Amino acid sequence: MFAAPKKGKEALPGDIAPIGRHSSLGESAYATLKDSLIRGALQPGTKLTLRSVAQVLEVSTTPARDAITRLIGEGGLINAGPKTVIVPYLSLPDLDELTAIRLSLEGLAAEQATNHMTESDIHELETLQERINRGLDEARYTDVLDANKDFHFLIYRRSGMRRLVTIIESLWLRMGPAFNGLYPEFAQSRTGVSNHLWALRGLQDRDPAAVRAAIENDIRGGYRRLSSQLAAVGEQHGESNA
Repeated sequence: MFAAPKKGKEALPGDIAPIGRHSSLGESAYATLKDSLIRGALQPGTKLTLRSVAQVLEVSTTPARDAITRLIGEGGLINAGPKTVIVPYLSLPDLDELTAIRLSLEGLAAEQATNHMTESDIHELETLQERINRGLDEARYTDVLDANKDFHFLIYRRSGMRRLVTIIESLWLRMGPAFNGLYPEFAQSRTGVSNHLWALRGLQDRDPAAVRAAIENDIRGGYRRLSSQLAAVGEQHGESNA
């Protein structure tokens, strides 16, 4: 599917770090590229080549190809030619479906996590929220997306439900790139900040219902912003085709 890369350095859009050498190169390449998609390091429409992925991850073409192939199978990437894949755009029906599932599953994970969170966990969440606030203040939205992912998944992993977390990761694999569309509006409204503070209060009070409500409200807020964007894009396409 992908030809061997030519010599010479090729840049890859987004913020992806080289992988370590402590485990299987194929598995590490897959995990790193998948995490970059989940975190929103790559925006919808970003084009990737085997060469760029291999060079940025500092691996040979075989593990890079394996990682790309797996992510195509999981819907995180789509083929765009013999040597290129792209990060897919979300359609409005996709967003509707993913949001409905997220409300059920992420709400459940947050609820189940509440009584398992330690003081250290809560302190880490507060530190992540401070990082989010600084990123919003300074318009560093990549940092915001990065810390936001860590904030949510620290809570979800404390649910103790590994299979549930794996399913949620698969949802974020499709949603993560689209989260770039939340900004700069969310930086102005600080809607997400309010929801995170609500979740933190619920965790401190050991109130599962409050934590679930905060996470669900966070998801709904993102949905409203992204759905309005997608609707506007659809109208523009309709006008151009008229």
